[in-house]
Amino acid sequence: MSQYSTPYPLELTPEPAVARSAHPPRILFLYGSLRERSYSRLLAEEAGRIMAGLGAEVRFFDPRELPVFGGVPATHPKVQELRQLSEWSEGQVWSTPEQHGAVTGVMKNQIDWIPLSLGAVRPTQGRTLAVMQVSGGSQSFNAVNTLRLLGRWMRMITIPNQSSVAKAFDEFNQDGTMKDSAYRDRVVDVMEELFKFTILTRDLAPWLTDRYSERRERDHKAALDPANPKHRIGTTGL
Repeated sequence: MSQYSTPYPLELTPEPAVARSAHPPRILFLYGSLRERSYSRLLAEEAGRIMAGLGAEVRFFDPRELPVFGGVPATHPKVQELRQLSEWSEGQVWSTPEQHGAVTGVMKNQIDWIPLSLGAVRPTQGRTLAVMQVSGGSQSFNAVNTLRLLGRWMRMITIPNQSSVAKAFDEFNQDGTMKDSAYRDRVVDVMEELFKFTILTRDLAPWLTDRYSERRERDHKAALDPANPKHRIGTTGL
């Protein structure tokens, strides 16, 4: 069998020997509705209580007063708050209503304000993600499917399990807590899975997201920089 070859060294970076973090997993919750009795928010809050009970540190972003993407500079206080929370997090939970077969504008607006990169920092890359949705009618998976697509685009580790709550108006008590049901059991399943995946991956996220194409591009740029020790133009070339 002939040896496989590429024009650039095909070598995995060694798995780092890192000590496992001892602090509670840091989980950020985003929800996609501004209504006073928002079921996507109530679902996120229920999941947040479950996650806190598992031992995680939980924070929420309030999307009220977040401007429409592109309408103000990124220095706006609500934009900065969202981005800082994303950088703080080790895992995230996105909870949205399904609106016209897709996620709401409120949900998408928050994701749009989180860039793929801020200088050398990638605010979402390597973080874990759980997706949830609520519906006013029968159970649907359109919104969670869209959230999965967005999570992949944001280079997140989206866990296999998910939650979709049908007829959400019937699933919550007057005080906002979730009724005991199979839907709530699934939410517990999802939070347990997210907690475990976050513990397993958070210390290895830089290694898990290290990419051949980016290593090659990085070395290519170094070769073009005469001040860089890896500069090779004029000798062996690129």
